[in-house]
This record gives sequence, structure tokens and C-alpha cells, in this order.
Amino acid sequence: MTEPQGTSADRARWRRYLADERAEAAVYRELAARREGEEREILLALAAAEGRHEAHWLRLLGGDDSGLPRAELRTRMLGGLAKRFGSIFVLALAQRAESRSPYGTDPDATAAMAADERIHGEVVRGLAARGRRRLAGTFRAAVFGANDGLVSNLALVLGIGATGVPASVVLFTGIAGLLAGALSMGAGEYVSVRSQRELLEASAPDPGARDALPDLDIDANELALVYRARGMEPEEAAEQAALVVARVHAVELAPTDALPAADHDDEAVGTGLAAAVSSFCFFASGALIPVLPYLFGLSGLPAVITATVLVGIALLATGATVGLLSGASPMKRAFRQLAIGLGAAAITYLLGLAFGTTIG
Repeated sequence: MTEPQGTSADRARWRRYLADERAEAAVYRELAARREGEEREILLALAAAEGRHEAHWLRLLGGDDSGLPRAELRTRMLGGLAKRFGSIFVLALAQRAESRSPYGTDPDATAAMAADERIHGEVVRGLAARGRRRLAGTFRAAVFGANDGLVSNLALVLGIGATGVPASVVLFTGIAGLLAGALSMGAGEYVSVRSQRELLEASAPDPGARDALPDLDIDANELALVYRARGMEPEEAAEQAALVVARVHAVELAPTDALPAADHDDEAVGTGLAAAVSSFCFFASGALIPVLPYLFGLSGLPAVITATVLVGIALLATGATVGLLSGASPMKRAFRQLAIGLGAAAITYLLGLAFGTTIG
């Protein structure tokens, strides 16, 4: 064991870094245990990189790792989530954690370590993007469905209730709004996703066209037009097409590998049925919340306040979820969602009061 370096304050800071590096390496190992193939290898490589950083701080401490503090609360929470779920949420949080590394300004961290942390953020961003693509279609329908259900039915319930009608009328209006909205959202998502997939399929190359490649005239290469239609510049398209035809004639390239692929990601679109079911269920669950006070016998102002508070909590939760998945600030997204949702409901409530006064 070598002699420790630095002042007591320096050593305290190094111990904190050492604890954090060990905890972060453990997070990546937990995530790797729930992955396979390339993603597992990448996560284990990240854990190994954190191990190199750990060795740097341990060397400055003279090999003495006694008296280490607990890792930051954020890192410990990541470790717990990774152990139990290993989900896209953990990767999104890890992305934010890597972007806040203090090594860029710490004089005892090497430039390579600071650069590592920046690149780690991009690696985790890429892994999180894979998960987001897998969730994109169904998750988009779920989030929009839940928010639409919360906001539209709260606005409906408050607007009708403000006119002064009996609580039973508000209740049945809310239930009707729930059913109508959920069916409409489900049907709309199904048509939207199916139409999007059909448009993407129509943009994909025709497999039968590949069979014509060996017979193309190199001097009048029609394949160049295909590449130009896919976005290449004329000169680049002509060079690429000539190369492809020459290789096909030389039997170096299978015809099925020659045409450019359509630029789309089926995973990100999702399936029509999954989007429809997700949208229906989440709209219905969101739309049920403003109706709950009336189902339990409340009426008048107490019902309005209770419904608004319940919907506000749900809007904060959905906004924070979107923020986490996008790698952005969950609090900012949560309060933005809350402001938009309650703002729309407030306008409808005021209109209901105005109509109620006029009718009365």
C-alpha cells in the first residue's frame, strides 16, 4: 500500500468518487445481467471503464478504501431499479447521471476520465434509444391516451358540473365521455398505425426488381435512378450504381443485397392492434379518474376539488414518466403537463359556469 496523497478534503472527495464509481459499475453489471448479445457486451464494457476510474481514485488514496461514504442517493436508486427492473427507465436516468459528471472541472481527474464520462453518456443514450424505439408505437399511444382521458374527461365533468345539473347527470356524462373517448382513441390509433405501416411498406424496394440487376446495361445504368430517388446526388448515384452492377456481373454481390433499403424503422411504428388496445385502456383509465368522486357519492365543489387534485397527481406522474424516458428533467415535464391539463379544464369549467348562469 502506497502513501495516500492530497489533503484530508481531497481524500474525502476521492472516497466519494470511489464509492460512486463502484456503485455505477454495479448498475451496469445489473443491467447487463438482464440483457443478451451486443447490449450485454456494451454494458459490461461500461462497467469495466468505471472500474478503471475506480482504480485511479484508489491509487490516489494509496490503496486504502476504508471509510468510504455511501454512494449518491441517485446512484443507489439506479442500482435498486436496475436490480429489480432493468428497464429503459434506468438507462434514461443513467444517461442523465453520466452527463452530470464532475470530472471535467476536477483537477485530480484525468482528461481521459472526463472524456470517458462524456462518451459514456452517448453510449447510454444509444442503448436507451434502442429501448425507446421498441416502446415508441405502443408507449406513444399509452401516454397520449392517458393524458387525453385525464384532460378531456376532467374538462367534460367540470364543464357539465358547473352548469348546476345534478351529480347523477355529471356521473353519467363522465361515463359516456369515457366510453366514447376510449373507443374513438382506440379506433383512431389502429387506423393511424396501420396506415403508417402501409405507407412504409409501399416505400420499400420491390424484391422482384432485384432479379433484373444482372441484366442491366452498365453503359445505361437504370439503377442510378433508384439511388437518386432514395436521396443520392446524381454523380454519387451513378458511381454507386456502376459499382453495384459491376460487382453483380462479377458474382461478388448477391442481387438481393444491392438495392437501397427503405429508410424506416418498423419497431418505432409499432403494430395497429397493440397501439389500439394500449390507447383504449389508458384513455379509459385516465378518463375514470375525474369520475371517481361522483362514483363515491360526492357532488358540488367537493367533487370538483377532489377530481382536480386526483387528475393533477396523475398528470404529474405521466409528465414525469415522459421526462424520464426522454432523458430530460422529469420535474419540468411534469409541471408542464400539469399546467396544460388544468388550464384546459379551467377554461371549460368557466364556460360551464357562464352557461349555467345564462340558463338559470
